[in-house]
Amino acid sequence: MRQIPVDTNGATLMVAQPPQVKMRDKKNGVIATDGDNGPKLMTVDVLFVMNGHAEVVTITVAEPDISGELAMGTPVALTGLVARPWENEFNGQKRHGISFRAVAVTSLAAGASKPKAA
Repeated sequence: MRQIPVDTNGATLMVAQPPQVKMRDKKNGVIATDGDNGPKLMTVDVLFVMNGHAEVVTITVAEPDISGELAMGTPVALTGLVARPWENEFNGQKRHGISFRAVAVTSLAAGASKPKAA
């Protein structure tokens, strides 16, 4: 599958929606995983601001690769972000778009990597 690297240098990135479990089959409650027996996949909606333009994009990432608390408005870094064009046919209708996948999503909030007090 073709992957296009996405350069986030110069962009402001912040969480628009906290991480949510990615569903492979919503109707039957099947959770998406990375490979057959890999970790659970999550989606994070990120506000991507660059050159005066803002857009919310949904990023897919494996659950263990999410670092820090990702509450709404938290600044983040996206490691290894790629865009993947896709196309499918469902009920005779062709659909296409671009999906985004990151190796990691890391909180840039001050103290994000510090353990929480008990």
